[in-house]
Amino acid sequence: MDATPPLDDEAVLRSADPGDPRPLVVLLHGYGSDERDLFALVEHLPDAFAYAAVRAPLAPPWPTPGHSWYPIEGLDGRDGGRVTDAAARLIEWVDARVASDAVGLLGFSQGAAVAIQALRLEPARFAFAVNLSGYAAPGPLPGDEALAESRPPVFWGRGSRDEVIPAALVAHTVQWLPDHADLSGRVYTGLTHSVSAQELADVSAFLTKQADRLAGEATG
Repeated sequence: MDATPPLDDEAVLRSADPGDPRPLVVLLHGYGSDERDLFALVEHLPDAFAYAAVRAPLAPPWPTPGHSWYPIEGLDGRDGGRVTDAAARLIEWVDARVASDAVGLLGFSQGAAVAIQALRLEPARFAFAVNLSGYAAPGPLPGDEALAESRPPVFWGRGSRDEVIPAALVAHTVQWLPDHADLSGRVYTGLTHSVSAQELADVSAFLTKQADRLAGEATG
């Protein structure tokens, strides 16, 4: 974990105070971006949740702007161990800075890979995950068996013309996710490595369903 610094709490954007009683969705941006990227989507998402957008702790090589969760270039590009390191740092931040027991994850690209990896590391810690244009990192983790038993809800959306995520990783995720999650989602015709209005509407519907489920569990 030494290769991945801790998350910077000063860089977190929140839609509500940390003590807000609503369930929390943690937003994880993609490579070369920052916390402002996905936070811009909050106005389109259900207000049954509070939202916190965190900043990835690494800087990509010059001249790429923004931040990254793990390297995608060089010999250790997209290394599963680095994805795990980033997910462990995310879990550290959640444990230290999040009061709510009900926490969901929503990530794009690299952020989505980290969200799935965090779910695998701590299956009981997270209520659901949204995987936008991301993937499940190859290689077993100790929490995979528990994840396959609990099968938390996961939404996976991706574009039919997304050429950023390697085809082998997409193929692995197609096989892996249905065995470890209650999977829903869609392949969006013509969409590249981005989020469309239709996908955003589908994510909002998924989150509304999760909010209703969590509310039912809390009162039942």
